Amino acid sequence: MFQPDADEAASLSERAAYRIRELIVSLELPPGAPVSERELMERLGFGRTPVREALRTLAQEKLVEVYPRRGIVVAPVDVGDLAALSEARIVLESFAARCAAERAAAEERTAARAFLAELPGAADEHDERTLIELDQRIHRHVYRCAHNPFIESTLNEYYILTLRIWFLALDRVPRLEHAVTEHRELLEAICDGDPRRAEDVMRRHIEGFERAIRAVL
Repeated sequence: MFQPDADEAASLSERAAYRIRELIVSLELPPGAPVSERELMERLGFGRTPVREALRTLAQEKLVEVYPRRGIVVAPVDVGDLAALSEARIVLESFAARCAAERAAAEERTAARAFLAELPGAADEHDERTLIELDQRIHRHVYRCAHNPFIESTLNEYYILTLRIWFLALDRVPRLEHAVTEHRELLEAICDGDPRRAEDVMRRHIEGFERAIRAVL
């Protein structure tokens, strides 16, 4: 789910970080669980150096916590962070969507049209993880199309932290069919080069997501 866009170009430590990040976000490594370098090496097939470097990256992303003499544990999920994350994402992602509509290159608009073609299938799926995977790819594409590396890296980090809360509530949150409609409107606005509409749709999308999650927490 959280694999890099170009596996061949990713370093071993980057690949290890993607794999460990997936385990943490999907709660396969639950909050508070001890993290063993050796177990990760055996489970994922990476050497010590890539795993160690990956864990440093994940500590910077606030996904693991490092304690002297105690080792490494998976960071807790604080549902109280949802409001603050949403507040930041509404501002930054709405701006990123506006920038994407203004700045996306021709090939990036073509990729957005390809996402549009995927949406009907996602709407028919009864697997929430399929929707989550597509949601992530669309958001990452929007961040990339903004052509601002600082916004892109910041929003990728905020998205992952939000996604942990989503997984925590996954069995209680109603299916977010409206997200498919909002994705379509967002992608169409980017393809059409309509920054105002892209900004508005992204704002509504994040506000609606927060309401849906908050209702079950």
